[in-house]
Amino acid sequence: MKSLPTLFLGCLSLSLASPIVVTYPKDTPPSVLEDAMESVISAGGRITHRFPDAPESAVQQISVQSAKYNPTIEEDLPVSIQ
Repeated sequence: MKSLPTLFLGCLSLSLASPIVVTYPKDTPPSVLEDAMESVISAGGRITHRFPDAPESAVQQISVQSAKYNPTIEEDLPVSIQ
């Protein structure tokens, strides 16, 4: 599973109306991620999703935690249209 700290940023400002996805290298310190998120929020943007890294054992655990609400877990892969 490819694991990068990833943030899905809703709307950064009025001049950028489209949602964007921001990724950082795997070895990025948490403080850099927190500073980036704070900058977005301070500028009036919002963060709608944050995708954390998880070891395989954690992914297996959450896949069986709820019989009523089974998650769909997929590897993060590039998407293209042809």
